[in-house]
Amino acid sequence: MIRKIIRIDGEKCNGCGLCAAACHEGAIAMEDGKARLIRDDYCDGLGDCLPACPTGAISFEEREAADYDEDAVRKHLAARNAGQPEALFSGCPGSRMAILKREEKERIKNSNPSGEALPSRLGQWPVQIKLVPVNAPYFKDANLLIAADCTAFSFGNFHERFMKNRITLIGCPKLDDGDYAEKLTEIFRQNDIKSVTVVRMEVPCCGGIVQAVKTALQKSGRTIPWQIHTISVSGGILED
Repeated sequence: MIRKIIRIDGEKCNGCGLCAAACHEGAIAMEDGKARLIRDDYCDGLGDCLPACPTGAISFEEREAADYDEDAVRKHLAARNAGQPEALFSGCPGSRMAILKREEKERIKNSNPSGEALPSRLGQWPVQIKLVPVNAPYFKDANLLIAADCTAFSFGNFHERFMKNRITLIGCPKLDDGDYAEKLTEIFRQNDIKSVTVVRMEVPCCGGIVQAVKTALQKSGRTIPWQIHTISVSGGILED
């Protein structure tokens, strides 16, 4: 029969495995570092995997394909889970989505005379704008931090000042290929984002990350409060 089914572009696939994790039917597997549709009758054609793909490698097509078989999917998942309970994710471990939970500690100031290790305020993984899915549980009611990656190395109290109680996305508009605006637009459009904080360096190329956020907010049609902080190359806050 002719029906709608997913298509995976192997050239665009970066092997992150997020689509395999998002597919509730187990229709996608990772083979030789690439995502592959293993059986047509496992794919329901609803496309839960599409928004999970950070590179746009998955799309719909209409072609001759076996009809979706719910009973076959049930047996497939039962067999897979019995032998490999972690089979939902088999891609690059560095891109595996996770929500990180830590006990809240007392507010930590810039100085730390005791030498006690400072706690990480990272709340999720991955953090690279290019790798995060456009829809994830940690985006619900999130205060979003979008930061140029150099800022965390320049500002000594970055975790406490900016990352605490926020979901963190980082990138470098000078070194990364393409524009972040399209990805950020979908993140804003598909999730209930409460606020956006942008942290950039004072160098001109960092203006690209601000422009991407501005464009994404406009295209998303959402009214989300946002603010910008600029870090100097010597590690101070120029605009607060």
